[in-house]
Amino acid sequence: MKPKIHPIATITNTSGYEGDVRLKPLSRYFDEYVENGRLKLGKSPESTKSIHLEIIKGIGKKRRFKFVGIDNSDEAKEIIGNTVYVLSDDDRIALISKDLIGFEVITNDEDYVGILSDVIWLPASDAYVIQHQNKEILIPIIPEVINEVDFKNRLIIITTMDGLLD
Repeated sequence: MKPKIHPIATITNTSGYEGDVRLKPLSRYFDEYVENGRLKLGKSPESTKSIHLEIIKGIGKKRRFKFVGIDNSDEAKEIIGNTVYVLSDDDRIALISKDLIGFEVITNDEDYVGILSDVIWLPASDAYVIQHQNKEILIPIIPEVINEVDFKNRLIIITTMDGLLD
Protein backbone atom coordinates (compact mmCIF):
# COMPACT_ATOMS: atom_id res chain seq x y z
CA MET A 1 0.00 0.00 0.00
CA LYS A 2 1.35 3.40 -0.97
CA PRO A 3 1.72 5.83 1.97
CA LYS A 4 -0.62 8.82 2.01
CA ILE A 5 0.21 12.32 3.19
CA HIS A 6 -1.65 13.54 6.30
CA PRO A 7 -1.48 16.93 8.07
CA ILE A 8 -0.42 16.58 11.71
CA ALA A 9 0.54 20.13 12.80
CA THR A 10 0.75 23.78 11.83
CA ILE A 11 3.79 25.93 12.59
CA THR A 12 2.43 28.84 14.64
CA ASN A 13 5.39 30.84 15.93
CA THR A 14 9.12 31.01 16.48
CA SER A 15 10.72 30.45 19.86
CA GLY A 16 14.17 31.77 20.66
CA TYR A 17 17.07 32.57 18.37
CA GLU A 18 18.18 29.08 17.31
CA GLY A 19 15.38 28.28 14.83
CA ASP A 20 12.98 26.62 17.26
CA VAL A 21 9.27 26.76 16.42
CA ARG A 22 5.96 26.06 18.13
CA LEU A 23 3.48 23.63 16.61
CA LYS A 24 -0.31 23.38 16.86
CA PRO A 25 -1.33 19.70 16.63
CA LEU A 26 -3.97 18.84 14.03
CA SER A 27 -4.25 15.17 14.96
CA ARG A 28 -4.52 13.16 18.13
CA TYR A 29 -1.67 11.06 16.70
CA PHE A 30 0.61 14.11 16.57
CA ASP A 31 3.07 12.93 19.25
CA GLU A 32 3.39 9.49 17.70
CA TYR A 33 4.16 10.81 14.23
CA VAL A 34 6.18 13.97 14.90
CA GLU A 35 8.90 11.98 16.63
CA ASN A 36 8.91 8.83 14.50
CA GLY A 37 7.26 9.67 11.19
CA ARG A 38 8.46 10.58 7.73
CA LEU A 39 7.78 14.32 7.91
CA LYS A 40 7.14 16.79 5.12
CA LEU A 41 6.69 20.57 5.27
CA GLY A 42 4.67 22.81 3.00
CA LYS A 43 1.65 25.02 2.37
CA SER A 44 -0.33 22.15 0.80
CA PRO A 45 0.10 18.38 0.37
CA GLU A 46 1.09 18.92 -3.26
CA SER A 47 3.98 21.29 -2.47
CA THR A 48 5.98 19.70 0.31
CA LYS A 49 9.63 18.96 1.00
CA SER A 50 11.09 16.43 3.39
CA ILE A 51 12.07 17.73 6.79
CA HIS A 52 13.68 16.05 9.78
CA LEU A 53 13.11 16.75 13.45
CA GLU A 54 16.37 17.54 15.22
CA ILE A 55 15.23 18.00 18.83
CA ILE A 56 12.21 18.67 21.05
CA LYS A 57 12.76 20.99 24.01
CA GLY A 58 10.39 21.45 26.94
CA ILE A 59 7.27 19.55 27.97
CA GLY A 60 3.52 19.76 27.38
CA LYS A 61 2.19 22.84 25.61
CA LYS A 62 5.50 24.67 26.11
CA ARG A 63 7.41 22.37 23.76
CA ARG A 64 9.67 23.83 21.09
CA PHE A 65 10.60 21.92 17.96
CA LYS A 66 13.88 22.25 16.07
CA PHE A 67 14.11 21.00 12.50
CA VAL A 68 17.34 20.20 10.66
CA GLY A 69 18.42 23.14 8.48
CA ILE A 70 16.38 25.76 10.35
CA ASP A 71 19.16 27.33 12.40
CA ASN A 72 18.07 30.87 13.31
CA SER A 73 14.94 32.89 14.00
CA ASP A 74 14.85 34.40 10.49
CA GLU A 75 14.73 30.95 8.88
CA ALA A 76 12.09 29.90 11.43
CA LYS A 77 9.93 32.94 10.59
CA GLU A 78 9.89 31.87 6.93
CA ILE A 79 8.11 28.60 7.77
CA ILE A 80 5.41 30.06 10.07
CA GLY A 81 2.00 29.09 8.70
CA ASN A 82 3.30 25.98 6.95
CA THR A 83 1.84 22.59 7.73
CA VAL A 84 3.82 19.59 8.92
CA TYR A 85 2.63 16.45 7.12
CA VAL A 86 3.44 12.80 7.71
CA LEU A 87 3.65 9.99 5.17
CA SER A 88 1.72 7.04 6.54
CA ASP A 89 -0.34 4.12 5.30
CA ASP A 90 -2.30 4.10 8.58
CA ASP A 91 -5.93 4.92 7.68
CA ARG A 92 -6.95 5.79 11.25
CA ILE A 93 -5.16 9.14 10.98
CA ALA A 94 -7.34 10.06 7.96
CA LEU A 95 -10.55 9.32 9.88
CA ILE A 96 -9.92 12.11 12.40
CA SER A 97 -8.49 14.75 10.11
CA LYS A 98 -9.92 18.28 10.32
CA ASP A 99 -9.83 18.15 6.48
CA LEU A 100 -13.09 16.16 6.69
CA ILE A 101 -15.05 19.17 7.95
CA GLY A 102 -17.76 20.01 5.42
CA PHE A 103 -18.14 16.43 4.16
CA GLU A 104 -21.72 15.18 3.76
CA VAL A 105 -22.70 12.24 5.95
CA ILE A 106 -25.08 9.61 4.55
CA THR A 107 -26.22 6.14 5.62
CA ASN A 108 -25.62 2.84 3.78
CA ASP A 109 -29.11 3.29 2.32
CA GLU A 110 -28.05 6.72 0.96
CA ASP A 111 -30.25 8.62 3.44
CA TYR A 112 -28.89 12.10 4.11
CA VAL A 113 -27.76 12.60 7.73
CA GLY A 114 -26.05 16.01 7.71
CA ILE A 115 -22.78 17.90 7.35
CA LEU A 116 -19.66 17.16 9.40
CA SER A 117 -18.99 20.33 11.42
CA ASP A 118 -16.19 19.17 13.73
CA VAL A 119 -14.04 16.24 14.80
CA ILE A 120 -13.50 15.90 18.54
CA TRP A 121 -10.88 13.80 20.23
CA LEU A 122 -12.29 12.09 23.32
CA PRO A 123 -10.49 9.74 25.72
CA ALA A 124 -12.63 6.68 24.99
CA SER A 125 -13.31 7.20 21.28
CA ASP A 126 -13.18 10.07 18.83
CA ALA A 127 -16.43 11.47 17.43
CA TYR A 128 -17.81 13.39 14.47
CA VAL A 129 -20.05 16.35 15.22
CA ILE A 130 -22.80 16.34 12.58
CA GLN A 131 -25.20 19.20 11.86
CA HIS A 132 -28.42 17.18 11.65
CA GLN A 133 -31.57 19.20 10.94
CA ASN A 134 -31.59 21.85 13.72
CA LYS A 135 -29.29 20.04 16.15
CA GLU A 136 -25.83 18.57 16.54
CA ILE A 137 -25.34 14.86 16.96
CA LEU A 138 -22.21 12.91 17.86
CA ILE A 139 -21.23 9.89 15.79
CA PRO A 140 -18.49 7.69 17.29
CA ILE A 141 -15.57 7.03 14.96
CA ILE A 142 -15.55 3.26 15.25
CA PRO A 143 -15.44 0.59 12.51
CA GLU A 144 -18.98 -0.57 13.36
CA VAL A 145 -20.37 2.88 12.43
CA ILE A 146 -17.98 4.44 9.89
CA ASN A 147 -18.10 2.37 6.69
CA GLU A 148 -16.23 4.57 4.28
CA VAL A 149 -14.72 8.01 3.83
CA ASP A 150 -14.91 9.01 0.17
CA PHE A 151 -12.43 11.88 -0.24
CA LYS A 152 -13.16 12.32 -3.94
CA ASN A 153 -16.90 12.95 -3.43
CA ARG A 154 -16.52 14.45 0.08
CA LEU A 155 -18.79 11.81 1.65
CA ILE A 156 -18.78 9.85 4.88
CA ILE A 157 -20.92 6.69 4.77
CA ILE A 158 -22.16 5.34 8.09
CA THR A 159 -24.17 2.40 9.41
CA THR A 160 -26.96 3.52 11.70
CA MET A 161 -27.77 1.83 14.99
CA ASP A 162 -30.74 2.24 17.31
CA GLY A 163 -30.56 5.66 18.96
CA LEU A 164 -27.61 6.91 16.92
CA LEU A 165 -29.50 9.66 15.11
CA ASP A 166 -32.12 10.39 17.82
